[in-house]
Amino acid sequence: MIGIFRQKNPGNALILLVYALVLKFSLFIHPVAPALHPEDNYLYRVILRGLDKVFGHTPLVYSILSFLILFSQATLFNRICNHNKLLPKPNYLPGMSYIIITSLLPDWGHFSAPLLINSIMIWIYYRMIDLYNSQRPLSSIFGIGIWTGVVSLLYIPAMAFLLLVLFGLITMRPFRIREWLVGLLGFTCPYYFLFLVLYLTSHWEWDKVVPHIVLTLPAMPTSIWTTLGMFWLVLPFIAGGYFAQNNLSKMLIQIRKSWSLLLLYLVVAVVIILINRADSYENWIVMAVPFAGFHAAAYYYPQRTTGPLILHWLIVAYVIAFNYFL
Repeated sequence: MIGIFRQKNPGNALILLVYALVLKFSLFIHPVAPALHPEDNYLYRVILRGLDKVFGHTPLVYSILSFLILFSQATLFNRICNHNKLLPKPNYLPGMSYIIITSLLPDWGHFSAPLLINSIMIWIYYRMIDLYNSQRPLSSIFGIGIWTGVVSLLYIPAMAFLLLVLFGLITMRPFRIREWLVGLLGFTCPYYFLFLVLYLTSHWEWDKVVPHIVLTLPAMPTSIWTTLGMFWLVLPFIAGGYFAQNNLSKMLIQIRKSWSLLLLYLVVAVVIILINRADSYENWIVMAVPFAGFHAAAYYYPQRTTGPLILHWLIVAYVIAFNYFL
């Protein structure tokens, strides 16, 4: 399977879909309806109410939506990695890695605000990479700021992604105070329209508008299987980080900065799971995108493919056992 996805063939898109169906078919066997959490913000609650009116609170419908969203995210992230040449040759390993990572914990297949956030954050990551050679940086930065504000309107702890925007400007651009101010202005725009709507509809309540943010320790694993899933999440990341570091000298400056930005993405995602502790692991999925990039490096760079093959099939065996038989 590693050998197939190491190549960029048109048929690999179909193989990736079959691969996703095999690993995630348990979503359709044991569908779960979405549940609201205190951290879910105004926009996500509006989206969920709208979907409930159209489809009802039918678990299977939300499982289908979750699968389609996850597969589209894997495809989009894979295309971005190939377009920006994060790995030396085009391949489908980033998409494969995203599919298998989001299968490690059952909660990551639930329809949730953090799941929707990943779609927007993949696009934001792509736009931040392009800032390095952008001829019109102000409009791009303003757009990035707006979408970061939208992300925080879906999920309150995602306000921390504003840090990623600032880190991205430091990494990809020379310091210009005007660009920072434009980014901050873009971030506040969605809130301006939210406050305006709340005021005009007489729903303005200051204590509910200001988000309540508390740093806490994340939920600890409650079973050996969950602990093992986290182990399979971290082990390829360490290996991928090692191989990416060893090959930095062979990369162009923009690609090096792209890897640095991906690592900063992961750091901010870890901060997000420390904000307003949730009662499930749904919010941990915000780490899936940067993890997928480093997992892909762990499968791509080793000259001997025996190690990556064994690692891949061990993780696949775990996913099938956990999702189908437990």
